[in-house]
Amino acid sequence: MEDRELIRKIPVFKNISDESAAELAAKGILKDFKPGAGIIGFGEPGTVFGVVVQGEVEASAPVQDGRRTVLKTLKPYDHFGEVSLMTGEPTTADVTAKSAAKVLLIPHRDIAPVIAREPLLAATLAVTISKRLLEREKNLKEAQRLEEARKAQADPYGIEKFDLPAGGFILTVNCGSSSLKYCLYDGRDAKALVKGQIERIGIKGTKHVFDRGEGKKDEMLEGAGFVQAFDAMVRILGGKESLSGIVAVGHRVVHGGEYAQAVIIDSAVMAEIRRCEKLAPLHIPANIIGIEQATRVFPGVHQVAVFDTSFHNTIPRHHRVYGLPYSFFEKEGVRKYGYHGTSHKYVSLKAASFLKKPVNELKLITCHLGNGASLAAIDHGRCVDTSMGMSTIEGLLMGTRCGDLDPGALLHVMKERKLSADEMEKMLLKESGLLGLSGISSDMREIEAAAEAGNDRAILAIQVFCYRIRKYLGAFWTVLGGLDALVFTAGIGEKSPIVRAMVCQDLRGIGIALDEEANRKPSFGTEGAACISVEESPVKVLVVPTDEEKMIARETARAVSRLEVTRILRNKESFIPIGVSAHHVHLSKDDVEALFGAGRKLTVKSPLTQPGQFACNEQVNLVGPRGRVDRVRVLGPERKESQVEISRTEEFKLGIDAPIRMSGDLDGTPGLTLEGSEGSVQIKKGVICARRHIHMTPEDALGFGIRDKDTVLVEVEGERSLIFGDVTVRVDPNFKLELHLDTDEANAAEVNSGMRSRLNSIQSRR
Repeated sequence: MEDRELIRKIPVFKNISDESAAELAAKGILKDFKPGAGIIGFGEPGTVFGVVVQGEVEASAPVQDGRRTVLKTLKPYDHFGEVSLMTGEPTTADVTAKSAAKVLLIPHRDIAPVIAREPLLAATLAVTISKRLLEREKNLKEAQRLEEARKAQADPYGIEKFDLPAGGFILTVNCGSSSLKYCLYDGRDAKALVKGQIERIGIKGTKHVFDRGEGKKDEMLEGAGFVQAFDAMVRILGGKESLSGIVAVGHRVVHGGEYAQAVIIDSAVMAEIRRCEKLAPLHIPANIIGIEQATRVFPGVHQVAVFDTSFHNTIPRHHRVYGLPYSFFEKEGVRKYGYHGTSHKYVSLKAASFLKKPVNELKLITCHLGNGASLAAIDHGRCVDTSMGMSTIEGLLMGTRCGDLDPGALLHVMKERKLSADEMEKMLLKESGLLGLSGISSDMREIEAAAEAGNDRAILAIQVFCYRIRKYLGAFWTVLGGLDALVFTAGIGEKSPIVRAMVCQDLRGIGIALDEEANRKPSFGTEGAACISVEESPVKVLVVPTDEEKMIARETARAVSRLEVTRILRNKESFIPIGVSAHHVHLSKDDVEALFGAGRKLTVKSPLTQPGQFACNEQVNLVGPRGRVDRVRVLGPERKESQVEISRTEEFKLGIDAPIRMSGDLDGTPGLTLEGSEGSVQIKKGVICARRHIHMTPEDALGFGIRDKDTVLVEVEGERSLIFGDVTVRVDPNFKLELHLDTDEANAAEVNSGMRSRLNSIQSRR
């Protein structure tokens, strides 16, 4: 659509610049709809902003007995889709044409940058969004409808649709020391258009197997090096001229150091990848070759690094460090990094989708069991531990890797057999594990066949493999404090019923009860997952086929989509004031009366920066298993549930381990005793360390081009440059713009209340 005059007729756009009007005219799609035709369906992703141009449009929602209730009738120049622009939520109504209608549809990715540079437009839309959000807080039916819409979503995490502009493609590249795997994806529906694999690059017998949707074919590329291999890939993809639509190339990179997400590769990222070579010497050189060759073949196209380690960068420090002198952790980066992160993240999202629950409300253990194997403990969408460590050797028994090993045994073997470090590394990586124990193979299928025939060492290898998984499963169940689902994936996890059965045997005590028939023959539906636990099992056991290439493509698409938001943030001159949060307590009405007397209400000592919130005259003492913290201020107003926010140093004083959570996210958190002037209360849950967060109004968020629950990097002003990552955006009409930091980290960084910060870039978006 190129009708700039139409844009000018729409009241909500009346004050925007000519440049913005032209941009919306170019990006918008004007569509005709017949009476009764669907425009947006209930539960569909909220990805478009719509304006009725002609006719009438009706928003309705299902109610009981198949009936529907009309929520609103939209007339010419009324608009819809603004709330999901702010929240990322699914559509909570069926939007249909009541009469013949023309509707202007503008993708959120295209209108968001326009809103960010047009303050009057942001202010106008913020009024509508604020009104809707406030109404929803008071209207139980609205909240229920949102929950139903979330459950109705077919693809809540954007795995099957990447939402790139039409005609855009994503190419994934996975380079090994002598191999190249690639896959071309449609940037809209995430369909794999071409897949290929070239093996034995640079040595005799180079072979290229590919599939362009017409079945597998192969060709010999005798003695081809990486230059020739990449050129062969381009030829199969259709030649350079037909590949002009490639938006980005996503590279699997085994190690990303401190990177917590996929990133566009620039000189700084490349330097960090090279620095990580000493941490992953077998893989990083090949990854670098892939990046260099893809840059040669596709000059000017975004190259994106998707790191195996990124998903595990949320693991708390005390779960990461080894019992070595601290300087090894601090100066040389010797710590747990974890691997298979792309797979663990993919199956956790697929499991959440299958269970019809938000991933940030679940406790999951994901089991990636293949030639390489690892478990991950995932608490509310964040990895809190994993079985692999600094290298890919630690943890489970694997195809040729030993897994956990007493360092004393290692030293003994080296001394007794007079092995060099290189010889020892070869044994640990390539001669141990299932192969070393069985003496037969590293392939579980061959070992199972040998065990079936009565081979004792094959039976032993399977027993050790499953026991190690059970041991980690029990440990991670304890770390999480319970479990919602156990997920099996990768070659063995997906295809070995006996391994799954042996792992889950006699675990009813922790809520795991396997359905033997379902385990033997998992039934996969359209959700891409199979449930193999009995119906009454408190913990659901799932089999979810992994798809690391698709996840690499998804993360690549998202890294590209974040570029525009980051550009907006870095061009903004707006500053965000900093507030340092001391320990405090929020109380429920019942607990107020139990602590301070029947009929008592909280009394105001002084207002806080956030509207409607205040420090109270009332104080309480916190009593934990080890000790106490006295005279902790209560903040008002009262809440539905009591909540205690403390610092890391206070955790030790009290003798508890509080998770890092957003306010109100209290499931699975520890409790303690509260002492007031008239009594005491023992809360069973509610103690957290607050995650870094920014309070914003809808108008603030629209102006920055971000939305509720985005994770951002924040730069703090001061004598030394500081950047805080993993900062969550919280949007509410009642908020005032402010960055909140915990007392401990603020003190460590020499940051005080009243200092200023500015948004640096967006890290991730759910």
